Amino acid sequence: MSMADLKERLLPPKPQSAVNLRDASYRASASGRQPFQGMDLLGLKKRGQGLRSWIRVDISGNSQIIEVDKFTMMRRCDLPARDLRLLDPLFVYPSTILGREKAIVVNLEQIRCIITADEVLLLNSLDSYVLHYVVELQRRLTTGVGEVWQSEGPELNRRKSSRGFDNIYGSTSPDYLPFEFRALEVALEAACTFLDSQAAELEIEAYPLLDELTSKISTLNLERVRRLKSRLVALTRRVQKVRDEIEQLMDDDGDMAEMYLTEKKSRMESSFYGDQSLMGFRSNDGLSLSAPVSPVSSPPESRKLEKSLSIARSRHESIRSSESTTENIEGLEMLLEAYFVLIDSTLNKLTSLKEYIDDTEDFINIQLDNVRNQLIQFELLLTTATFVVAIFGVVAGIFGMNFAIPMFDDPDAFKWVLIVTGVCGIIIFCGFVWFFKYRRLMPL
Repeated sequence: MSMADLKERLLPPKPQSAVNLRDASYRASASGRQPFQGMDLLGLKKRGQGLRSWIRVDISGNSQIIEVDKFTMMRRCDLPARDLRLLDPLFVYPSTILGREKAIVVNLEQIRCIITADEVLLLNSLDSYVLHYVVELQRRLTTGVGEVWQSEGPELNRRKSSRGFDNIYGSTSPDYLPFEFRALEVALEAACTFLDSQAAELEIEAYPLLDELTSKISTLNLERVRRLKSRLVALTRRVQKVRDEIEQLMDDDGDMAEMYLTEKKSRMESSFYGDQSLMGFRSNDGLSLSAPVSPVSSPPESRKLEKSLSIARSRHESIRSSESTTENIEGLEMLLEAYFVLIDSTLNKLTSLKEYIDDTEDFINIQLDNVRNQLIQFELLLTTATFVVAIFGVVAGIFGMNFAIPMFDDPDAFKWVLIVTGVCGIIIFCGFVWFFKYRRLMPL
């Protein structure tokens, strides 16, 4: 396939207005000027609504690549356009987990997907973490329910077994998770593992560099530490956002109940079948569904029985829904708690590394202050010595004047002048040093 055929297949067709405008642009006007070439706004709008490649993984673990446009995806998952913008790779949004009526929108690092009760939809990407997510999700869906929590350790299995909850199909296995929670678990595991691996790489690089900086302060080492600290701040912000998102979900029972898609789907189906059975019961009693029935002619026994059945069914649905919601919230809360502990440990590692960098900076500042103090003390001593040497210059200037005294005739006069001047200079220097130590300007 040629490049032109590939572009023609991938790019949306041009509108007729744009073709006519292009043809008109090549026809020069009578004055020799080219006509005005406007912007193809319709083409831009259609290009933003073009097909996108998605990876679909169903509840059985089968995967396929589908091409769906934005509006079809919105209708398919019952999502607003602002939720789909979170999955757009052209935009940079913080990590987010949103529970909607029929879907869960997940934006965790490289994992950007839509989870429904029957399928997982990911933007088709060549990222290794996305492919690893698909492979791991398929493996867990095909290996069975019992192996979902094996990677979490025996302690977490013991806690889940002790609490125990029944699924909507009547299973008593404490390890059961519905499809959407299993897909969400794999996404959380992929994001937490990715962030933890980046934190580990940063630790391996940081500690030797900081130790080298403490032993040798140079411009190159300082620049490397500056870049390292900027990476640490960015990674800490991302980890903190994931942790806050999980904590926010754990604190809101309504959001956690909204994310249980399988239960809501089964509840809607049971309600639909219940309404159908009630309609069948009414038709079997001889009531017409198409024509209105007069309340006078209706038998009171059938109305009482219908009313009692409706009340009993609503009470049963309400009790089962409240119990199931409480149990499901506990199951999701345990799932989120496990990965909250993992991401919190990653955040603690980054916080410890940040504290180590701050301690190293404080140590370097102390070293620099110490060197600065030593330079100040040396400058103080040098200034004092300069003052003592200036005394010799004053004496030389006095005796260099043109006047006659008997001392000039003594051959030992020069020697005595030097001795007296030197002793006075030493006494003055020692006096200054004692004064500096007395005022604690210099260490004793």
